Amino acid sequence: MGLLVVLGEKARVDGFALGGATVIPAESPDAVRRAWTSLPDDVTVVVLTHQAAGALGNDMTQRADVLSVVMPP
Repeated sequence: MGLLVVLGEKARVDGFALGGATVIPAESPDAVRRAWTSLPDDVTVVVLTHQAAGALGNDMTQRADVLSVVMPP
């Protein structure tokens, strides 16, 4: 089974660790892009905050092996 990662602002993602998700806090657009490009190969689902998704833009489509979901704002 693959990993579930939650990526975005610390205040919005920290709680997901209680459910067993791998949480990657990233406050700036650069930090979001660095985290996205360094995702391990065993990640299958990434939940992004609205701000993190905006920072990635079309880069989300570069990982066809990852299902990405965006939280509502």
